[in-house]
Amino acid sequence: MIEKLELHHLKTLAALLHYQNISLAAESLNLSQQAVSAKLKRLRDILGDNLFIREGHGIVPTPYARSILPYVESLISQLNAFPLPACNDISKMERQIVISATDYAQAVILPKLINKLRQVAPQVKVIVCNVEVAALTKKMSQGEIDLAFTTSGYVPDGLISTPLFIERYVCVEADLDKSNPDRLSIEKNLQEAMAVKDLAKRDFVVVNPGTASLTGSAEAWFLQQGLTRHVSVSAPTFYMAQEYIKASDMVGFMPSKLLPLAGLRVIALEKSPPGYQVVAAYHAKVKNDALIHFLLEACLLENS
Repeated sequence: MIEKLELHHLKTLAALLHYQNISLAAESLNLSQQAVSAKLKRLRDILGDNLFIREGHGIVPTPYARSILPYVESLISQLNAFPLPACNDISKMERQIVISATDYAQAVILPKLINKLRQVAPQVKVIVCNVEVAALTKKMSQGEIDLAFTTSGYVPDGLISTPLFIERYVCVEADLDKSNPDRLSIEKNLQEAMAVKDLAKRDFVVVNPGTASLTGSAEAWFLQQGLTRHVSVSAPTFYMAQEYIKASDMVGFMPSKLLPLAGLRVIALEKSPPGYQVVAAYHAKVKNDALIHFLLEACLLENS
């Protein structure tokens, strides 16, 4: 029968235990005495105890009623403290948030964002995981991931994305050893912008977070120029891509905000591929979440 106990029953029971008078309890609840008497009858049926005995002008709780007083008070207190979405104060929040991000976003966006969050909401714990591609919608729907930082092309259907900024690609190669006698002549040539047709002859390292593919993001751009490039290596992160480039004669496109990078130098081009949009992605169920709202606003402010 306990499952039939409702919130208004608890409030009535709490008032009766406090005032031990039906009239005063009714007044505190803004109800009639008849309504309180009816609720008391229902409480007796649900709990299987008289709860109160009439004595003089008031009522006296039974031993069982006295024994459940701490539970009733605790439940009422917890319900009164129940947070509402519109009233969430993130400075007082004690929760954790899971952020999925590419290695680029982990390097460019998250350091400053996490620092701001710690200043405003010191009790919020952050878990950062590598970017999720295949099951991002499912994991966000199930609450396993709260927020993702990626590119617009990697946001699956069913999620909301907020554009943050446009990033541009820069072509890089390994920086030459200063002891190399050919360095000066090669660097002189590099001062002149390289034609795209000459760039297409180089071996490329591309980046594909979360997917196994030799097709890079600039593939369509090369095809628009009537060219096909040769991709030698596909890396899961920009960090690994730069390591492969440093150790070889291969080239690759790096996001400008990651530069400069030790061991790499920029190749000036006559034309460059178009930039891409960096976004924050999230599930519709957290659209009005105060913490998510703060993080999005902080990102937009940082990149405005």
